[in-house]
Amino acid sequence: MIPMVDLKKEFDEIGKEVIDILTEILESSHYILGPKVSELERKISEYIGVPAAIGVASGTDALHLSLNALGIGEGDEVITTPFTFFATAEAIIYTGSKPVFVDVEADTLNIAAKKIEEKITDRTKAILPVHLFGHPADMKVIGEIAKKYNLKVIEDCAQAFGAASNGKKVGSFGDAGCFSFYPSKNLGAYGDGGMITVNDPIVSDTIKRLRNHGSKGVYRHESVGFNSRLDEIQAGILLVKLKRIEENNNGRTQKAAIYTKLLSGKVKCPQEKDGFYHVYHQYTIMTPKRDKVQNTLKDSGISSVVYYPIPLHLQEALSYLDYKEGDFPVAERKQLEDSKYLMVRKKAQKELVRRLKEKGFGNKQIAMILISNIYGERKRLSIAKEWAGSLGISLEEFLKLIGR
Repeated sequence: MIPMVDLKKEFDEIGKEVIDILTEILESSHYILGPKVSELERKISEYIGVPAAIGVASGTDALHLSLNALGIGEGDEVITTPFTFFATAEAIIYTGSKPVFVDVEADTLNIAAKKIEEKITDRTKAILPVHLFGHPADMKVIGEIAKKYNLKVIEDCAQAFGAASNGKKVGSFGDAGCFSFYPSKNLGAYGDGGMITVNDPIVSDTIKRLRNHGSKGVYRHESVGFNSRLDEIQAGILLVKLKRIEENNNGRTQKAAIYTKLLSGKVKCPQEKDGFYHVYHQYTIMTPKRDKVQNTLKDSGISSVVYYPIPLHLQEALSYLDYKEGDFPVAERKQLEDSKYLMVRKKAQKELVRRLKEKGFGNKQIAMILISNIYGERKRLSIAKEWAGSLGISLEEFLKLIGR
């Protein structure tokens, strides 16, 4: 089975560098907030294009500490999307605030920025957009609304490291940009980790205190904080991977183009709006035949996942918010239609082609088979029967070969 994320293959490519930097760290005996963390913070701030970046223990903590540092607290409301991972709302709730949901765009699945304004009340203090699956949210509109109503903006960039809008990196638009280094991310550690990018030095200093028990110096605590520090070992691993992030993101976009060329017109493929740079943390297709497509992928040895099968507003843990089915029809429809699978390497992507070429098929025939394999159009069965005959096998055996 082709895995969702092949970290073993990745380690085969970068293993020596990883071992070398881990050895350096172990010999230095610096494990918490050491020189590798500082180096990573500096390099990421330069890459994103902001004055400061602060390493924390996870992407969830990045959201939580950012909200806290920006003064979001008890009784406040934070506008966000119902179509995302639970941590987005969870971090809001940690502060005593209330998540207020806005439906998503049908094309990008990001928060529908033009619908935000209608949800603003006198309790609204912030907007928390998610750059879902690697495509940036509409930060121009969100920024305009935030400025009009004097709201803070916290970007959830967990799935979008390196994504950009009109050349400006996500994580540099708002008051804080929150990144996750969970192992499956485009820039992933070998454990948990997170980063916050900020433009305001006062906010930066506040987050630095909050991540370290509210401490400004040794045994000096100005506030009650948290224990949320990016450790030196994860920072070292991330430094190795950061050098390759542009190459890896570009590789994802190239593979996405291949998928879109093959699938366009048969299912709804991911949209990349003009002026946006999508880094394809997931390549997301939409089809009313979701389960059939997923079963076909499974039979063909390709892993796939339906993400967020229950939108946040319908989660049991958030029932106290009093949302109901039908409140966010676009997000709810996406739960039923979406089949999402991570980008796979070219070798894995072409595994089925290799198997068919071994049977003597030409490229044109293989292209037809790929389409038939994925979509199961009945009109192609007669062609499949002819090819099965030419191979001297039954139609059933032929369909099994192509994963039908």
